[in-house]
Amino acid sequence: MNSPAAQVVRLLAVNGQTLAVAESLTGGLVAAEITAAPGASQAFRGSVTAYATELKHELLGVDATLLDQCGAVDPQVAAQMAAGVRKALGADWGIATTGVAGPEPQDGKPVGTVYVAVDGPARGASAATDGGKVTALRLNGDRAEIRMESVRSVLALLLEELTGEQTGNERAQDTERNGGF
Repeated sequence: MNSPAAQVVRLLAVNGQTLAVAESLTGGLVAAEITAAPGASQAFRGSVTAYATELKHELLGVDATLLDQCGAVDPQVAAQMAAGVRKALGADWGIATTGVAGPEPQDGKPVGTVYVAVDGPARGASAATDGGKVTALRLNGDRAEIRMESVRSVLALLLEELTGEQTGNERAQDTERNGGF
């Protein structure tokens, strides 16, 4: 079976659509996964790895007040990152990751707190303002496991939006049921 990234690339190419990625805790892993898929150049516009909080505002247009009040690990931040990268890179779809991979908590959020977001044409006429869809995750494991599960989860969320059905990412779904937000 094709990898989730290969499925994303295929679906986007078939639909003549493009993708942009905004990453924080994943540090470029989502973009690497997508560009590893054959034919990625047909659909992938590019990515912004905004690891520093101020870059989320400067490059992706995340509201500075939101960042000051809530920190970078917040569902609205994830939504604004996805919408911002979509606009900045001129893509049909934008996806984003933000969270705490560890080893220490950040902004009062425990290790394993992750938000993944998607913003795209399926969001309707208010796409620029509604922020798209965000999934909250509470992940277990070490830093590498949390980062890789974040990659899988954001690709699964995009696949759900592209296909309109669940992708079977049971680990992420279990995480949400078992201690998620």
